[in-house]
Amino acid sequence: MNFGEALKAVKNGKNIARENWNGKDQFVYLIKAQELSTGLHYGFGEYYGEPRFVDVLDIKTSKGDIQVGWLATQTDILSEDWHIV
Repeated sequence: MNFGEALKAVKNGKNIARENWNGKDQFVYLIKAQELSTGLHYGFGEYYGEPRFVDVLDIKTSKGDIQVGWLATQTDILSEDWHIV
């Protein structure tokens, strides 16, 4: 699938990955802003000037680490080898 289709899937709660990534067992997923606020007990916007969280794409790396704030490369965006994990 292309990146647009993969992006729709991740917004619907699916984990996505590319067939041609060098690192195996890695995937991208979405953390919703509400989940961050609830988990961190902050960012609900209930106080004047309090910042709010936004949805964020993260990646579970092949080493098993979680990298918060994953950004797609141009190659990722233009690739047709995306799939749902």
